[in-house]
Amino acid sequence: MEDEGSGSAPVVTAAQIARLAGVTRAAVANWRRRHDDFPAPAGGTAAGPLFSLAEIETWLAGQRKGRGASQEVTLWQSLRAAYSDDMMAALVDVGSHLTGKAGSALQGRLRESVDELAAERTAPQLFQDLITRFLASTGRSSAQAPSSPRLIRAFTYFAGPVEGLVYDPACGAGSLLLAVAGSDATRRAGQELNAGLLRLAQLTTQLSGGPPASLEAGDSLRDDQHPDLRAQLVLCEPPLGQNDWGREELLLDARWELGTPPRAESDLAWLQHCYFHTAPGGRVLIALAPSAAYRRSGRRIRAELVRRGALTSVTALPPGMATSHNLPVLLWELRRPASPDEEVRSVRMVDLTSNDPDSPLEPTSDQVAEVPLIDLIREEVDLRPSSYVKAAQPDYPTEYTTLRTALERQLRELAELLPPLPPGPGAGSMDEITPVGVSDLIQAGLVRTEEGEAASTSDQLDTDYLRGFLRSAANTRRNTSATGTHRADPRGAQLPQMAIEDQRHYGAAFRDLGEFERRLKELARIGDQATRLAYDGLTNGALAPAETAHNVTSRDATREGAE
Repeated sequence: MEDEGSGSAPVVTAAQIARLAGVTRAAVANWRRRHDDFPAPAGGTAAGPLFSLAEIETWLAGQRKGRGASQEVTLWQSLRAAYSDDMMAALVDVGSHLTGKAGSALQGRLRESVDELAAERTAPQLFQDLITRFLASTGRSSAQAPSSPRLIRAFTYFAGPVEGLVYDPACGAGSLLLAVAGSDATRRAGQELNAGLLRLAQLTTQLSGGPPASLEAGDSLRDDQHPDLRAQLVLCEPPLGQNDWGREELLLDARWELGTPPRAESDLAWLQHCYFHTAPGGRVLIALAPSAAYRRSGRRIRAELVRRGALTSVTALPPGMATSHNLPVLLWELRRPASPDEEVRSVRMVDLTSNDPDSPLEPTSDQVAEVPLIDLIREEVDLRPSSYVKAAQPDYPTEYTTLRTALERQLRELAELLPPLPPGPGAGSMDEITPVGVSDLIQAGLVRTEEGEAASTSDQLDTDYLRGFLRSAANTRRNTSATGTHRADPRGAQLPQMAIEDQRHYGAAFRDLGEFERRLKELARIGDQATRLAYDGLTNGALAPAETAHNVTSRDATREGAE
């Protein structure tokens, strides 16, 4: 959650409250209307109000007579109360305690809370969740923005299996380095300018185990702490918008193999820093803004990169992959030739910008182009995949008719799926039924969990009833971690105790709702496809507006009058 206010107190938007509570934005809007004690806006505008994070967390914790707050929210509030605005120090103390460091500053109830949560989800997972919450709530600038889970997924996918030394010269809290450098890596190395983030990265690597890590403090461009390091894989999401990256003092630096980067091209300075630290046969994966691929000031360096055969691919990722902006990120892959006679004839251009950011990253055949080097070394040396990948034109009339028919069928079937639900005893009546904890059911062997899905193992507990109540607003608030991954642990949930016949009635309703929900998503997907196809087809001439009866009649009448 960003601190969008001007003061030091963190504030959150309605969308961020929804993520924190594990509900929809509509639910947050309902809370504001129905609950007089819901915190008043602390800033923003009428259309986009901002709320105090502390007040929101307190309000969420107070719901359902204090039973609604997750243990992680409670721990976060306790840490904030003990450490005030110095949450970096709080996390360092938590991490030190989790690593078993003697003389930890974490004491009393805080220590007990951390131990309880670590027992539930493992120490590395708890620490990573707390770091994610911290990074999301401190309004970090674009120069310090953490790598998003989506971008980390992309790096991991395109890196593939990793062996040898892995290096990240702008490692932040270490999330990207740890995600990509798996058990096959022999060593991990990194550097980070922010001392607090570096300390978090060091603690995270200690907790995660795996290969040894050498993490150093400092500015990698101005004060390279690993001058002799040559890695098999170099990862980097460099800071954005660096107007002063040290060009004047680094004019004769040995890292500029491809040419001295212009003042406005900090991205190309980071790219060359990464390439300099790549061993023969090793690779670089670096995420850059689109402008680095076409801006005139960087064309000479791009041309030299292509001539040397160092650039192997550029992938345009979908919008929404980065933390600090919503532009399509370009993921460049470089390879340092293992021998002087190693020949590279083309660069693989991949354009995934039309994909959903959470969809699979494997491109289709019409999203890829193998571009000969000679076609890249032109006046501007444009390295944007969209300049070379030409998507195959669909059969607009046939596809549009097919989608429209599918929509009509889905709409007819959808209306029958939503179950009729008569009035119940009243909102809040379930609170009067004695609850049973799901953790007790799991311990008794009556419930099993596989891949995050709970299922009954007893004929006295209906699985659909169980899964339906796990999605209640109270259980969502109680069990969902607000770290961006929305990972829910069913062990903290509670179910009302009912006879098996009553459970089955609820289970049948939940099954119908689940199928309705699935069909609704499919309808939205088809509708989105049909809309985009129609707009595209109408504007390029492949489709035409249908003549309505009114238009035909009016035109004929006009024609008859003229005669």
